[in-house]
Amino acid sequence: MPFQARHLAAEPERTAVDALRGASLLEFGTPWCGHCQRAQPLIEAALAAHPGVEHIKVEDGPGRPLGRSYRVKLWPTLVFLRDGQEVARLVRPQAGQEIAQALEKINTP
Repeated sequence: MPFQARHLAAEPERTAVDALRGASLLEFGTPWCGHCQRAQPLIEAALAAHPGVEHIKVEDGPGRPLGRSYRVKLWPTLVFLRDGQEVARLVRPQAGQEIAQALEKINTP
């Protein structure tokens, strides 16, 4: 699944995320967050090399259960999952290379 430019209208349940199969990138942030906006080209470029990775973009905020279950404190927070299990995490990534390295970890069986 390619890069998702927009946040999901409704966040998925934690049980659904835990049940994911394969490689997934769970991105927490908001459309108005400057850090999130700056990270978008980095995330998009890194995902272009990994078309099989599912990108799930979740709008986060106070009281949002999925973000709280992952203890998200700053945006963007990228949680890299393999079969629903966290393998890596990046908070406010500054370089595409660090995103690419985390994607390699989850995209290699």
